[in-house]
Amino acid sequence: MAQLEKITVGCGIVGLSPEPVSVVAVKWHGLAVLEVTFKNSRGLLGSQLLYREDEESLEVLDSNLPWSFDADANSLRLASEAYRINLAHLFDPYLAVHTSDIEPLPHQISAVYQEMLGRLPLRYILADDPGAGKTIMTGLFLKELMVRGDLKRCLIVSPGNLAEQWQDELYRKFNLRFEILTNDRIESSVSGNIFEEINFGIARLDKLSRNEEIQAKLRVTDWDLIVCDEAHKMSATIWGSEVRYTKRFQLGRLLSDITRHFLLLTATPHNGKEEDFQLFMSLIDQDRFEGAARTGHQAVEVSDVMRRMVKEDLLKFDGTPLFPERLAYTVNYDLSPREARLYAAVTNYVQDEFNRADQLNKERKNTVGFALTILQRRLASSPEAIYQSLRRRRERLENRLAEEKLGQRAAEYAHHISDDYDEDDFPSVELE
Repeated sequence: MAQLEKITVGCGIVGLSPEPVSVVAVKWHGLAVLEVTFKNSRGLLGSQLLYREDEESLEVLDSNLPWSFDADANSLRLASEAYRINLAHLFDPYLAVHTSDIEPLPHQISAVYQEMLGRLPLRYILADDPGAGKTIMTGLFLKELMVRGDLKRCLIVSPGNLAEQWQDELYRKFNLRFEILTNDRIESSVSGNIFEEINFGIARLDKLSRNEEIQAKLRVTDWDLIVCDEAHKMSATIWGSEVRYTKRFQLGRLLSDITRHFLLLTATPHNGKEEDFQLFMSLIDQDRFEGAARTGHQAVEVSDVMRRMVKEDLLKFDGTPLFPERLAYTVNYDLSPREARLYAAVTNYVQDEFNRADQLNKERKNTVGFALTILQRRLASSPEAIYQSLRRRRERLENRLAEEKLGQRAAEYAHHISDDYDEDDFPSVELE
């Protein structure tokens, strides 16, 4: 409803024609009649007399100015702030750093902003040495993706003893709330599939790898990012021409298939076998790496999908080393007469056992040889260490000898009974 007095030159009116019109001129005839000249969107003019009873069918769109600014000020401020935050990463390239409770180091900034953010979708292995702060790098990457609107669902898969640590670090340092998928939480799922109900979760590695029912639920979901901590546990091995896939490795394949960004964290990506390493790399790109592992021992280039920095390369902003320099050198010292006798006795024992091990098959020989080498290492540690090792070994041998004697006596007793009695002496019992 619009009063006739509010109809002025320049305003818009709804109700004079099938479409809104703009008032060109007005003329009053007394106090109850208004003659209005208007123009539609095609520029055609029209004129009409309006009476007081026409006020109910009319609506004034705006006042004389085309932009009235009469909306709610709080809503306008909220909308403008949301739009500013949405574009914040364009004006602050390190937004996640400035909005998190951390003091990142140079190698952490370079990993996120030079290596990872430039590779979207990301299929990457972060393999820096322990202590480099892979949790901080992951948190920065998560927050940058969220600011850019590229991350709505994220799953972190870690060993069971690290789940709470991940939850605590992400909340305290980045204000990111992740829910740990416990047994109770999984079983109390309303829909029956907990992975469809949560957007940010932390799952335990072995809980997923050993439970096929949970894997079936996980397989029908999709994620923007999946992060796997201690990813070297998801390994496979080549024996001859046969590839042996572990349950953890098969879980890694599943996770790789259901996510757009896939980030693996490990400090030991290579176990010394090139074929096994390339199988591990196939979690990132199956077509590129798994075939190479089957065809030969040739190393492949991985610098575009993996970063590896050792402690010696990690620096502070002032250029000083992050970790103290590691110096390895041999210290000579003289043994006391009693220590010398102990060393000679243990060495003779190890040599004698090695000679006995030479007579075993190859697999058993390697096992015994490794165990006996440990004794020498324990001897170099301290007299107490070698004493405890020898004491435990003696107890195991005595227990084994007692078991052998008990088994031999039981066999002799059974043989003695069979010689003295006939089968007729023992009535048979039929079980129904």
